[in-house]
Amino acid sequence: MPIIKHLFIQDYGAFVSKHQGRLRVTVKGERKLDAPLLHLETLTLADHGVSISADAIAACARYGIPVHIVDSRGDPVASLYASALIGTVKTRRAQLLAYADERGFEAARALALGKIRNQTALLKYVAKYRKEKDPDRYRLLRDAAIETLAHEQELLALEASNIDQVREHILSAEGRAAKAYWAGVKVLVPEELNWPGRKGRHAEDPFNMAINYGYGVLYGEVERAIVLAGLDPYAGFLHTDRPGKPSLVLDLIEAFRAPVVDRTILAMVGKGAALTLDKRGNLDKTTRARIAEKIHARLDAPERYKGQRLSPRAILQTQARELASFLRRDADAFSSYQASW
Repeated sequence: MPIIKHLFIQDYGAFVSKHQGRLRVTVKGERKLDAPLLHLETLTLADHGVSISADAIAACARYGIPVHIVDSRGDPVASLYASALIGTVKTRRAQLLAYADERGFEAARALALGKIRNQTALLKYVAKYRKEKDPDRYRLLRDAAIETLAHEQELLALEASNIDQVREHILSAEGRAAKAYWAGVKVLVPEELNWPGRKGRHAEDPFNMAINYGYGVLYGEVERAIVLAGLDPYAGFLHTDRPGKPSLVLDLIEAFRAPVVDRTILAMVGKGAALTLDKRGNLDKTTRARIAEKIHARLDAPERYKGQRLSPRAILQTQARELASFLRRDADAFSSYQASW
């Protein structure tokens, strides 16, 4: 029997309880599975028709297992962590003070650069396999990659003593790079999906909904890494403060979007995977489960990183800890994750 590391419960009427050293899932009284707490790393629940006992929540807290609640589009609703996992005072003080000096600017710029470089790398990666077989599509992808990376120098040229001085410049460059990137992605999306271009919230087409749902799965992993590193998920640098807005999660997730989610969803549709909608116009249960499974598999797939073989999940945790060290001035610099292709 395969080891369950990431448990995703979305069946209407499902109930999660603790049974000895396991989480037990029942649906309308019928036992569906038992997941040993020893191996479990994350628990994700749909926000409609799924419930969990206090004993199960306490068990997850004792084992350091975060409980994420998401809606039908994959958007985060809530996350539960053990209080002992909430970070050190020293790290959080440093994080808040860094907003007003050069550390906030340098961290924000590094994360934006990581996003642009990984978007460029994905376009180059998919282009190289089409150079001989599909030269027209190869040229479109190559040109999109060049245009995306062109905004790197704009960011490298910036100088500032705090993030407020240059936030709009960084966001502008990042936005223009993203426009070029998504134009390249359009070349790869099957015509039958009728993709209108990139849309975030309130997307109504299956490809955008799949991308958004994948980002929701990744979001929980990023938040977990931030909390384990002792940082505050709501005190970011590039994304502005707003009540209820996890700004640092939105900062750190940027460099991981293309290599973890975009690459996975493109591979799925490229192989003919169906993105099916339900009667309410959302991705159906089977499609959501398949996306979550593929994203977690990608997060666990080892790649070369700084001379080691690490999974993107481990790299994400490393990034959060490196950022915390930089903000505490325990490290002189911080550089964002660049995927190995």
